[in-house]
Amino acid sequence: MKIHANFNERIVINTNDMTWIPSPMPGVERKMLDRIGEEVARATSLVRYAPNASFSAHTHGGGEEFLVLQGEFNDEAGSYPAGTYVRNPIGTSHAPWAGDEGAVIFVKLHQFDQQDLTPCVIHTHQQPWYQGLVPGLQVMPLHEFGTEHVALVKWAPNTRFNPHQHWGGEEILVLEGVFCDERGVYPKGTWLRSPHLSKHQPFTGPEGALIYVKTGHLTQLSA
Repeated sequence: MKIHANFNERIVINTNDMTWIPSPMPGVERKMLDRIGEEVARATSLVRYAPNASFSAHTHGGGEEFLVLQGEFNDEAGSYPAGTYVRNPIGTSHAPWAGDEGAVIFVKLHQFDQQDLTPCVIHTHQQPWYQGLVPGLQVMPLHEFGTEHVALVKWAPNTRFNPHQHWGGEEILVLEGVFCDERGVYPKGTWLRSPHLSKHQPFTGPEGALIYVKTGHLTQLSA
């Protein structure tokens, strides 16, 4: 299976317009954003767990990164309420389940560098924000390894960023508000993937925005 597998293409998806598709596990549905492979795949997805639904034990052959968007997600190591960012390196395993309210997670599979071995659990609601490069921008770093950088970025209303180029590409999920650039307007739930050396000048309107952003991770795929 291949979904948006050409990493030289710019992809923009309003996930609110997508239909949830059942997974092989009862009570677990997903929206596939990009994918190379079948059930074991390099994949970026939204995954929705019904209340108390569970997934069978599995090993992360290529690593797992997820951000809990709604509800509470759990595994043998702990509970992860909405706003929790987790990285499970290559070779780790778990058997996760959702709490009484279910859960929605943004998850990326089989995308770890072989040397990126540090597990990570960050409760973002408890972390400090740092001043960004322009007024109105606040940044919460989540992960760095090699050229890859992951962060949450909070945009105040009517903030404009500098024109810039994405060395290694850029991936964004709009978590709150409305994010914009010269190519379009992207409401909450929009997923964008921009290739290596792409350019834009992002800004916000009166709503402001909160985004998950990953950069520097698409170089080899886009070569």
